[in-house]
Amino acid sequence: MLTITNEDNMELMARYPDNYFDLAIVDPPYGIGIDKAINANKGKQGYKQYKNSDWDNSIPSKDYFNELFRVSKNQIIWGGNYFTKYLKPSMGWIIWDKGQRDFTLADGEMAWTSFNKAMRIFEFSRASCIKSNNTMIEKFHPTAKPFELYKWLLYKYAQQGNKILDTHLGSGSIAIACHDYGFDLTACELDKEYFDKAMQRINNHTAQQKLF
Repeated sequence: MLTITNEDNMELMARYPDNYFDLAIVDPPYGIGIDKAINANKGKQGYKQYKNSDWDNSIPSKDYFNELFRVSKNQIIWGGNYFTKYLKPSMGWIIWDKGQRDFTLADGEMAWTSFNKAMRIFEFSRASCIKSNNTMIEKFHPTAKPFELYKWLLYKYAQQGNKILDTHLGSGSIAIACHDYGFDLTACELDKEYFDKAMQRINNHTAQQKLF
C-alpha cells in the first residue's frame, strides 16, 4: 500500500511511534543548490531547465535526523557524504555509478546506510534508462533517481513485509519500486508542484500495471 501526502516530513514523522518503520530510504537536500547549478547551464548539451527553487539551499536540521532515527530501525540516506556531522561511521556505503564520464555533473552519488555490510556499487546509467523506456521525472525534478535503483535497494536491504519510509518523495521513483515489489510505503513531499507531478507519474504507472 502506498500512503503519500503533501506535507512537511517532521509533521509526518511526529505521528509515528519509535521504530515503526523497518527501513527509511531518503534523499534529502544536499545543500549544494543543484537546481540553480543546472539552470545556469540552460541550453548547453545535456542540460534541462527546471523551475527556480530554494529547496536545495541547505541540508536538513539535526532535529530531522533525530526524528528519522527515532521512527525507523534502519536507514539508507542519499547524499550521506554531506551529512557526516549527523551520521555515525559506517562500512555499508552505497555508490550509484551513473555510467557517465567527462560530464560536468558527478559520475555518481553516495548513500550512507545503517547496515553493517560491505560497500556496494549499483551501475545504472541515464542512457540505460532511456533504452529501457524508464520515464524518469528528471523532466520535472533535477535530482530524480531511476526506479530500478530503488528496486535494487529493496532487493538488497529490505525484507518482505517491511514498512518503508521516504521523507522526500521527489520524483516518486521509490513509490513505483515499492508498488512493483509489494512493499508498504509511507512518503511525503513538501513541494506541491513536485507532489502533483509525482502522483501523476505513480498513478500512470499503477494504472498500466493493472492492464497486464
